[in-house]
Amino acid sequence: MNRREWFQTEAALSLERLLPRVSAELEEARHHDPTGYVRFEARLKREWPRLFELLLDLYGQQYDFFYHLEAILLSTARAWASRRPALRALDEAREAEPTWFQQQTMVGAVLYVDLFAGTLTGLRERLPHLKQLGITYLHLMPLFLAPEGKNDGGYAVSSYRTVQPELGTMEELAELADTFREQGISLVVDFVFNHTSDEHEWARRARAGEARYEQFYFIFPDRTIPDQYDLTLREIFPTVRRGNFTWDEAMGRWIWTTFNSFQWDLNYANPEVFRVMGEELLFLANVGVEVLRLDAVAFVWKRLGTNCENQPEAHKIIQAYNALTRIACPALLFKSEAIVHPDEVVKYIDQGEAQLSYNPLLMALCWEALATREVRLLAHSLSTRWRIAEGCSWVNYLRGHDDIGWTFDDEDARALQIDPWGHRQFLNAFYTGDHPASFARGVPFQANPTTGDARISGTLASLAGLEAAMQQRDLRLIDLAVRRILLLHSIILSAGGMPLIYLGDEVATLNNYDYLYDPAQADDSRWIHRVRFNWEAHARWRDPELPEGKIFHALQRLIALRKTQPALAGMHLEVFATGNAHLLGYVRRHKGSRLIIIANVSELPQQLEANRLRLHGSGYRFRDLVSTSEIEASGTLSVEAYQFFWLERM
Repeated sequence: MNRREWFQTEAALSLERLLPRVSAELEEARHHDPTGYVRFEARLKREWPRLFELLLDLYGQQYDFFYHLEAILLSTARAWASRRPALRALDEAREAEPTWFQQQTMVGAVLYVDLFAGTLTGLRERLPHLKQLGITYLHLMPLFLAPEGKNDGGYAVSSYRTVQPELGTMEELAELADTFREQGISLVVDFVFNHTSDEHEWARRARAGEARYEQFYFIFPDRTIPDQYDLTLREIFPTVRRGNFTWDEAMGRWIWTTFNSFQWDLNYANPEVFRVMGEELLFLANVGVEVLRLDAVAFVWKRLGTNCENQPEAHKIIQAYNALTRIACPALLFKSEAIVHPDEVVKYIDQGEAQLSYNPLLMALCWEALATREVRLLAHSLSTRWRIAEGCSWVNYLRGHDDIGWTFDDEDARALQIDPWGHRQFLNAFYTGDHPASFARGVPFQANPTTGDARISGTLASLAGLEAAMQQRDLRLIDLAVRRILLLHSIILSAGGMPLIYLGDEVATLNNYDYLYDPAQADDSRWIHRVRFNWEAHARWRDPELPEGKIFHALQRLIALRKTQPALAGMHLEVFATGNAHLLGYVRRHKGSRLIIIANVSELPQQLEANRLRLHGSGYRFRDLVSTSEIEASGTLSVEAYQFFWLERM
């Protein structure tokens, strides 16, 4: 018997033994929804071999493995039993159309509830704005209980089952999820599963000396082992704390804290940690969440002698959680947040792991193209690094709550005769405004004096030049900044995958420097772009003659246009050589529909040999869907400063 046959045999035997206990646990649910239980059991039998193998690989060496296996299974069964009828109906609908998120009608947005609307009730009142913009996927930034003051923007979670009291309640969140679903908007929240706040109940009990909870974290009596780990670990927040460990005065011990000293890393080598975090995950699914953003996925498994990032077990943990959701709540999707090397990013993307993934490479290289006024690196990366697993999707964004890091591959850069280290230094200088050709007004984030590494903070409008242009009151520069902003949005709306807009960008929000006067925020430059939405300025973004209004109305129209174009569904992307270093060209096609996209990343007019349209558009006459003008594939096509075309054959 080979290994595969052995796994299948043992998985079948273990489920045969456990199923009667599951059936007994769900007796009441079986009575109320016998058809639903049949579907649940069918999904369990389908997913069990995969789940069994993953958990055996992760925890089979534990003496009490089968105790934990049964506990995990019963937790999953109870989660299904607690699932409301409306969510079970959603499960069926999503299973019938598993790639619903790949449709061109999908448009995402992300916001902080307090900064955008004050409270969950206030957010419900802002639904007309979301509908006007065309949003169908809404990501609420961390809104669960977290310490006051320094909490890493909510990413130090003290309870996954309690909403911050000033925002509302978990019941209100569930009601909001139902309202959104009725309006065609999928609710997305963060699942911060690498670490908890040091004020989480588990951390408090560990600090109090309870041995069970001490095993939830990485706790060391002295620096012997931490020093060994630190030899190969990188520093994520070097200006906050050197190294990756924090001395806890109350315990008199060292704690593993990859990010901030108040964020304690969880120990997933402990199967109980996997189980209890799985229960938190399933609880959020039953609130009505449709997508979980898996925070910091690269860091969840530790191995001495490595950088403790992207370890094989990290993938197995996500895959095992994926299997739990396929059993109990198959409508739920995962979105991975892996801001790591492009080769590692794609490894998290799979229907059996994370179906969605942020696309940090596209984000970084869009900004790189604007700085260099060339598309060489962007076009090369789109040509070679775009393809992902079938049935999955990129989430394309231009900025988020975090900083911008230059995550391109060094070898890709060298292949184009670009020095990667020097290029990153140039980009950091450019986007902090410290370069003669710069239009940007960003600020550095976590500059590391040892390595010379740094990242960039700033709102989209400020990075794209609008802040500097408005300070100078230069109408020409303002116009160029508006054009840049719309060009960037055109790319994420048309490239393939789901576009994601950080709300505030649609109305040209500029940097807010007031964070420097708040002690809880002053040492974190990312607060410069986490800006409160200015509803009182609505007259400006409703006026199509003002920069804010030009951007809002044009973006609203582009989103509506995207939704009418079947060619923009799916993930097919074919980049072609435009013969001009300043022009990006690609073809989108899906089920017989076809569009050609052209984009000029320069502030100077550029020329495109029109014959290239004939070659890639299979015709001579085209209509630009953006301007509604007609174009002939003869001679040359003039592309104005930061202009873009969405061309269909006439």
